[in-house]
Amino acid sequence: HSEGVVVILLALPLCIAISLASNAPLISGLIAGIVGGLIGSWISGSHTSVSGPAAGLTAIVFAQIEKLGSYEAFLGAVILAGVLKLVMGGLRAGTWAAFFPSSEIKGLLAAIGMILLLKQTPYLFGLDNKIPLSELLETGFNIHIGSTVVGLFYLLLLIFWDKTALKRIPVPAPLVGVLLGIGAVILLEPGAETWSIGLTRLVQVPLSNGLGGLFQSLPSPDYSQMLSTAVLLGAVTIAIVATLETLLNLEAVDKLDRKQRVSPPNRELVAQGAGNIVSGFCGGLPIT
Repeated sequence: HSEGVVVILLALPLCIAISLASNAPLISGLIAGIVGGLIGSWISGSHTSVSGPAAGLTAIVFAQIEKLGSYEAFLGAVILAGVLKLVMGGLRAGTWAAFFPSSEIKGLLAAIGMILLLKQTPYLFGLDNKIPLSELLETGFNIHIGSTVVGLFYLLLLIFWDKTALKRIPVPAPLVGVLLGIGAVILLEPGAETWSIGLTRLVQVPLSNGLGGLFQSLPSPDYSQMLSTAVLLGAVTIAIVATLETLLNLEAVDKLDRKQRVSPPNRELVAQGAGNIVSGFCGGLPIT
């Protein structure tokens, strides 16, 4: 149970970060995380995989939202992608995982890291993520000192945690970093502009009045466009890439499992298909 609590606490900021990187409503990542945790874990036969919004899909989600013109139209593609994944699971397409070379798995994980690095680096310096890295290098001393110090401290904490006596603390380093980051924001608030992080550099999650207000604020699919060519192509793109990412990650996690358990890939595709359908109807991002 303690491991589950740790996953929840770490997944919360990650879901928000993926929404931010995908240019989607922030609540959409939280919805995908909830649906992935409930539907994915319930149907999946894996003991080690975690379902939720996909960091590796951020570039595709970003592009599809712009191409389809609205997030509501994009939700239709998410639902149809879930249907396609259900079909793939029924056709036993999960057996493809047995033919993936290890270099493909390493390439996928490295690509996910590169996407997050490129999208999140501007935030590290207190800047907008729409600023290209080329312009970021030209900003010189225009970076925000408070954000930069907090961000670099977090990175150093992750790098040196396992190399010092800190590793004996029975709490994961990322969770400690998140808590210290929250504390740093509070401590720096009374300071000068160069140090105070301020509301403009904090994640603004929409608030609602009770459950009724929450359900009313959820994005709804635009059903009028679900059978359009653009939405159908978007659904196929999401389904193929999400399926590959699911199978590659499943293979990677199984190889890390010390108990050498093997996850059923076809059942996993069914779980992800059902999860994507529910996530799309509820206004969430695609999950893998």
